[in-house]
Amino acid sequence: MPDWLLWFTRYENSKVVALLLFFSVFCGILIYLFSSRKRSARLESYKYIPLNDDKADVTTPEGRDKGNE
Repeated sequence: MPDWLLWFTRYENSKVVALLLFFSVFCGILIYLFSSRKRSARLESYKYIPLNDDKADVTTPEGRDKGNE
């Protein structure tokens, strides 16, 4: 077996390779998401979703809508 394949089987070396692999994938995703201004603006607007207060569908205990009265 070639020596470079044996290098990957050592635990202390495989951690470094995994770290570099996951970090490069993370950076690639960030570059993809924020490379387009349109996509970036859409993602920034999503941060306000939990704060939006839309009219909730609330019903009375009898099962009728409050808005219909």
